Amino acid sequence: MRIEKITADSPEARSADVVQENLGRLRELFPEAFKEGGVDFEVLRQLLGDEVDDGEEKFGLNWHGKKRARKLALTPSTGTLRPVPEDSVDWDTTQNLLIEGDNLEVLKLLQKSYAGKVKLIYIDPPYNTGKDFVYPDNFHDSIQNYLELTGQVEDGRKVSSNTEASGRFHTDWLNMMYPRLRLARNLLEKDGVIFVSIADHEVHNLRAIMDEIFGEENFIAAVIWQKVFSPKNSARHFSEDHDYVIVYARDAETWRPFLLPRTAEMESRYSNPDDDPRGPWTSGDMSARNYYGEGTYGVVSPSGRAIDGPPPGTYWRVSKRRFEELDQDGRIWWGEDGANVPRLKRFLSEVQVYKCRIHLTPGPAGDESYAAC
Repeated sequence: MRIEKITADSPEARSADVVQENLGRLRELFPEAFKEGGVDFEVLRQLLGDEVDDGEEKFGLNWHGKKRARKLALTPSTGTLRPVPEDSVDWDTTQNLLIEGDNLEVLKLLQKSYAGKVKLIYIDPPYNTGKDFVYPDNFHDSIQNYLELTGQVEDGRKVSSNTEASGRFHTDWLNMMYPRLRLARNLLEKDGVIFVSIADHEVHNLRAIMDEIFGEENFIAAVIWQKVFSPKNSARHFSEDHDYVIVYARDAETWRPFLLPRTAEMESRYSNPDDDPRGPWTSGDMSARNYYGEGTYGVVSPSGRAIDGPPPGTYWRVSKRRFEELDQDGRIWWGEDGANVPRLKRFLSEVQVYKCRIHLTPGPAGDESYAAC
């Protein structure tokens, strides 16, 4: 058996060619749009009909370097992943994989083996702190060069009121993020989902580029998580205590949170003191500080005690009509003597438990985080 030596020019030494794969999919859908090995965009426009937008003005986010960032995501890598058994644990039997390297190159190398196979991606990218990004993508611009390219300087004189740093650092950050997010999307299964941690400075731009890459119809949620629990004395204006986790699905119509069996600790919170045929339950407060509908109507307990309304400063969570429906259905708990302030019964059989609970914890450096499911 003859073994061929792999060289830098060998197909095996290159990552997936995303451009050729996209052209292949397009050829399958519209073969008549291909002529002499190229795409006839006029024919393609005709085939797409009214769906083509030829207008010059379109809603979206644009910045200097976007075309280059898009092209960078399509450029194959010639890097190679090398196993390191001596630094591994249970090399022969493990089902886990830890890859160390530049994340853009690694994402490119994963395209062949893992495209469309990943269920969940969590990333904690560098936050935009107003400092230069040092990445091997060659997106670093001097302030003067950035001002000239973006038309903020003419003949050496400023013609814009923008600060010298604001747009430049947003641009650096966007150029760093865009190709990585585009490649990450390719890895997701149809029912896959991506979680991205971010702070206030770039959350709006992150939403804009993820709307473009994943489709705004696949936005799931912007989760707010509290990262500190005491005010910062150094804060100039507000002491920020939170960050965000932006969630997008590959296909929102397909993706659903998974469920897990409840733990014994969860089930121990439920009991059935009134032998309700629906099984064990726990009770919840019927009042809240937010105003709901009719708010503060009076109720009468089974023992005949008249209750004018909820505790001072609160409101009933439901309307009077809904309250009466719940009471008739045996979903209101008045206490063992039937004279207590009403509480809502929540049955164990009707409670769902999500499979993946995201816990974000400050990392060793204090400014990073990790997720565990």
